[in-house]
Amino acid sequence: MHLNEAKKVFLDLYGGNESDLRFFAAPGRVNLIGEHTDYNGGYVFPAALTMRTLIIARKNGKNTINLAATDLPDRVSLDIDNLANYKNIGWGSYQAAIAYTMKKEGFEITGCDMLFDDTTPHGAGLSSSAAIEVAAAFALATFSNEKKGIKNDVDLIQIAKIGQKAENEYIGVNCGIMDQFSSAMGRKNHAIFLDCKDLSYKLVPLAIDGYKIVISNTNKKRSLQTSKYNERRSECDIALRSLQKSLPEKNYLGEITIDEFEKYKHSIEDAAAKKRARHVVYECDRVLKSIQALLNNDIKTFGHLMVESHNSLRDLYEVTGIELDTLVEEALKIDGVIGTRMTGAGFGGCTVSIVREEAIDKFINDVGKNYESKIGYPASFYISEIGDGAREVK
Repeated sequence: MHLNEAKKVFLDLYGGNESDLRFFAAPGRVNLIGEHTDYNGGYVFPAALTMRTLIIARKNGKNTINLAATDLPDRVSLDIDNLANYKNIGWGSYQAAIAYTMKKEGFEITGCDMLFDDTTPHGAGLSSSAAIEVAAAFALATFSNEKKGIKNDVDLIQIAKIGQKAENEYIGVNCGIMDQFSSAMGRKNHAIFLDCKDLSYKLVPLAIDGYKIVISNTNKKRSLQTSKYNERRSECDIALRSLQKSLPEKNYLGEITIDEFEKYKHSIEDAAAKKRARHVVYECDRVLKSIQALLNNDIKTFGHLMVESHNSLRDLYEVTGIELDTLVEEALKIDGVIGTRMTGAGFGGCTVSIVREEAIDKFINDVGKNYESKIGYPASFYISEIGDGAREVK
């Protein structure tokens, strides 16, 4: 929704005038490579999108946070003294999770009215939930700091940690920190090389002149809570415990090298756990090779590594399915596609492809037609720009 339209919706809902409105935004993300490695203390390579959550907010002087959205009929009012009570309300639970977690972390939660306007598609694997979490946390942190007389000092890494903690402990999804970190820390035209075991990171320019990032949405809705996401994490924990018998100094699968894994993989008796671990170890190596390829302006090698990543997620981690596999298979038939893979948790959601600019129309037409013919319903396509992370919009 255009900003002026969203402002009108806000004023129709909450009254007043626009002189004291504030605007906060946080983006969705696409992960270029490094999937299901974040909660294993490994490497990821995400980028923030220009698709985002925008919050129009105004302090209300009350002890409530009022929530509404431009695309939903839901209206939610959160009692700041009883934030633990909203875990099962559906829409609004993520915002409640953020406020609850921030209050426990020592923030002074300020009563306010909020209107959410999302351009990140929900349930597509582009971290719409992280965008909501980070935007809400940024807004509430700004208000808290102002209450304490602190200005322009929102700690973005702390915001990312709050988002992950809220999702883990309040929502009940054992996600890693990649999504929230990307949403908080993204920078225009850069991807983030993030080491999830210690949150050290490097911004890497995305120099892909002549190509665009095209996101293809399966339009198969999925929820992390009801998927096998938590099951995969448990299988990785089983593998790590087995490997730690020989490698006691390792705290994460993402710390284990390929040579170490090949030497000690026999200690993992559970066949599924061994496959999951193999994916994580080799995927971390692919991330390192991908960074080097981009630094060498070798985009073809980067694209090849993307395809290897998808194959591993399909065969070893088993989180793709016919919809994502079909999008990848059809994309690879297009001359001008140098890399494609599923992105996000899987079980539906999106693929990310690097496509030569002059091939984009053919890509959308042919992949879309063949996908609908095989799956029975259409995919959606987005030509993505890489944008900035969380911020107050002046």
